[in-house]
Amino acid sequence: MPPNILWIVTTQWRGQALGLAGDPNAKTPFLDALARSGTAFGQAVTPHPFGPFARAAMLTGLHSPENGVSDYFDPLPAGARTVAHELGARSYATAFFGKWHLSRRDPSARLVGEEHARAKVPEEHRGGFAFWEGFESGFQLNDPWLHGTRLPEPVRFPGYQSDVICHRALGVLGSLRSPWFAVVSLEAPHPPYDAPCPGAQPRPPGGILLRANVPGDPAVEARARRELSGYYAHIEATDRAIGVLVDALPPDTLIVATSVHGDMHGSHGLFRKGWPHEESVRVPLIVRGPVARGLEAHPVSLVDLPGLARAWVEGSESWRPQGAFTRISMPSVVRLPDQCDRVWRGVRSASRKLVVESSGRPWLLYDLEQDPLEARNLASDPGYASELSELTALLTP
Repeated sequence: MPPNILWIVTTQWRGQALGLAGDPNAKTPFLDALARSGTAFGQAVTPHPFGPFARAAMLTGLHSPENGVSDYFDPLPAGARTVAHELGARSYATAFFGKWHLSRRDPSARLVGEEHARAKVPEEHRGGFAFWEGFESGFQLNDPWLHGTRLPEPVRFPGYQSDVICHRALGVLGSLRSPWFAVVSLEAPHPPYDAPCPGAQPRPPGGILLRANVPGDPAVEARARRELSGYYAHIEATDRAIGVLVDALPPDTLIVATSVHGDMHGSHGLFRKGWPHEESVRVPLIVRGPVARGLEAHPVSLVDLPGLARAWVEGSESWRPQGAFTRISMPSVVRLPDQCDRVWRGVRSASRKLVVESSGRPWLLYDLEQDPLEARNLASDPGYASELSELTALLTP
């Protein structure tokens, strides 16, 4: 019998923010345990550090804008072929739960609030999932509005969003015929970081240990501590919700747990995402299922996940991502506060990262092996001219 496959997708959870990654602020006992029973990819990245671009790439296996999403408000095209189409054609039951963020949205509406949370996603824009229950966006970390296959109109459900979605998902997954493929998409730990977080107390801001690349500017430090206080509470609560979900599923369920992007949280004096720095582009990726040995430090991207699912369906235990470099980019500028101010594209390995602007001008070059906090930009260093040229040649897919 082909395996049941579950993707658990969070939002804004950066790769460094795990107990297993050595973050003393992070209480993630469940994901730490899941990693011990599987594979934790320490060099996993998002192809695009912004929600809709990354989600489209993850579902289609194609980078943005090749997948049809080139702007923040672009919907996933109705004709786009996703992993749900592919697995559905292989006799899998398919289901999606939670945050979608790939339907058409009103750019004039407030991003945080009920207008986007209650916006209905048409069936033809649900990515080919046979069962779909979720919400477009709105950043309602408590009492989410859900609609879909069994809810023709949006209904508000009381409780912490991660708990609600995991509970609703379990109610369906227990009745799906096998084999099934499902995505559980959770919004936390996305802002607003000061949203109530039942069952997890915010850390005292003064007790938060900041990354060493957060500058000593008092305003930057104060904001980073304030936001990280709530951020880590939402991480703790969402880790707990994921634990309840996975513990209730058959132990032979193959699982992927990840995030669509991270958050700068004051590193380099920056906040939010869209930036090419590690805090924005590197994400958690924990896999419980067969993969080739020795991949923990191998570069891997969310765009590789459909290939992993395909390998599992075909019974392969030797899946591995292609090449020593992953491609990262921001196809357009998202004109919201704190976000990256330019279009860029780059290549990244476990030891190197090159980022160029839309004009092709080198912007950033880092030796990640010697300088993991990206303190020294080597883009204009004549000693790295040859290496810069070699990396630039890799930018063409």
